[in-house]
Amino acid sequence: MNPKNKTKHLTGVTPARKKDHTVYYRASITFRGKHISLGSFTTAQQAHMAYKEAAVVLFSNKLPSEKNLSSSPLSFEKRICLINFRDNGIYFANPIYIRPKMFYYFLSPEETLKFDVDDLFYYSSHKIMKRGGHLFVSDYGTQVSITGRYGIRRYAIEGRDYRFKNGDPLDFRYSNIEILNPYYGVTRYEKNNNLSFRAKIHVKGNYVIGTYPTEIEAAVAYNKAVDFLHQKGMQKNYAVNFIDGISPSEYAKIYKQVKISKRIMDYTP
Repeated sequence: MNPKNKTKHLTGVTPARKKDHTVYYRASITFRGKHISLGSFTTAQQAHMAYKEAAVVLFSNKLPSEKNLSSSPLSFEKRICLINFRDNGIYFANPIYIRPKMFYYFLSPEETLKFDVDDLFYYSSHKIMKRGGHLFVSDYGTQVSITGRYGIRRYAIEGRDYRFKNGDPLDFRYSNIEILNPYYGVTRYEKNNNLSFRAKIHVKGNYVIGTYPTEIEAAVAYNKAVDFLHQKGMQKNYAVNFIDGISPSEYAKIYKQVKISKRIMDYTP
């Protein structure tokens, strides 16, 4: 039977063929003058059901019942895109819903990220993916962790290096993120109610570089340890700390005065 005959009375369905001549069916809908693709489906009936689901969302201002969501051929992400277009008049290919001064990005029905509206342009064009608990986007073919956009260093540990002020690890609004340790290899160290900063570096295990009264001294000590290990022949590509707010002469003075542990001084690769 001609595939067009199957879709003659099914609104929003168009038959198509793959390169191997297998027939499949595209579903689409037009709303406020915009033609929206709803996806590709194995059967004409599935495509038509997706169209009907989209029509419920767009034209009736109602949402499908939870009972029907699991069996609906219309994807969860597509429903979010349609709802946002219906309510806010902007269509995004990513599952975004705009609110005043912020927006939601729906990873799944159970996981919703929150962002400031300043990040809307970026995430409307970069799809967020999750693997092994890590959130990332593809940027020019490279996987980039989204945490780096908020000053969170690679391999930083929540609770030690940064924290979400309201306790919600899905809330990436700038006001909710507090950086506790902005430098590589530096952690806060408290003893007898006295705060200091400990620098460590990984050399076949963690080596303590030293404990220092300020973050900047600890960060410079870490850089100095990196330089010393490279001079010793260590090939590891360590990240180094960029320290803003001090002049080159101040940095040089701290670098000269700060001491690093004898264990590192005596290290032989």
